[in-house]
Amino acid sequence: MRVVIAEDAALLREGLTRLLEDRGHAICAAVSDGDALLTTVAEHRPDVAVVDIRMPPTHTDEGLRAALKLRRDFPGTGVLVFSQYIETSYSAQLLEGGAAGVGYLLKDRVANVAEFSAALERVADGGTALDPEVVSQLFALMAEGRSNAGIAAELVVSGGAVEKHVASIFTKLGLPPDESDNRRVLAVLRYLGSPA
Repeated sequence: MRVVIAEDAALLREGLTRLLEDRGHAICAAVSDGDALLTTVAEHRPDVAVVDIRMPPTHTDEGLRAALKLRRDFPGTGVLVFSQYIETSYSAQLLEGGAAGVGYLLKDRVANVAEFSAALERVADGGTALDPEVVSQLFALMAEGRSNAGIAAELVVSGGAVEKHVASIFTKLGLPPDESDNRRVLAVLRYLGSPA
């Protein structure tokens, strides 16, 4: 698997490079900012890019903005956001075009290298890898009783994207359309571990 790493912390960038190389992956490049990420992906066309959220010059959301552009301009390259932070609106935007080839993992919650490597391979193969905490943010808005339009406004995404993801949640939880049940409530209850 061919990988590009975009991480501004030199030690973490080098550590990820070595860990992935030790697992047999080819690191095309390891860069420290969003512009270099886009240039490198255009040059190497990797299978997947690992992207931090906060990178130079402002250390706010440069990595996520680059990841969104990467998703739009290079749809064949998987994107795994790897960060300390949950940026709910951006995570929803990453998923807006579909969840295929997208991941969002929190650095302090990855238990081991094998878990990270498996998630990276899943994203490169067109799958999805989302930290449960990221997913819970989307469920939280449903649990607050927000409509699809309300969730879309909160996350700054289209209503169609929210509708698609809510429908996907219902399918994954085995909640078919039924006029006698409120699937939104049942989905939240199942997610929270309550019998539904």
